[in-house]
Amino acid sequence: MNWNDTRDHLLANVGKLHELSPDTVAGYLTASGAGRKTARLDEKTRQLIALAVAVTTRCDGCISVHSNEAMKAGASREELAEALGVAVSMNAGAALVYSTRALDAFDNTTGQ
Repeated sequence: MNWNDTRDHLLANVGKLHELSPDTVAGYLTASGAGRKTARLDEKTRQLIALAVAVTTRCDGCISVHSNEAMKAGASREELAEALGVAVSMNAGAALVYSTRALDAFDNTTGQ
């Protein structure tokens, strides 16, 4: 996969969506930029979090954009690997939590 081409294609299509539905894209940009206004986290940290979330939500477009932004913000491969480790643990943790829900559902099913 060519991540640069993926990112370029995605951003071009977001531009097309903006032409059709400007408020939708503007709403996204408002939400996306809200953290920058408080400035409690630096850009590198925000981008590493975004990458971890992109992995857990399986968003290739998000991965292409936020990996580029993380690199521009000065993130190292080692920092990226640590953030991705958190993503892996969260996915495993979520599977563990939902496994208990599945057991509960099974135990509370009447079989009708």
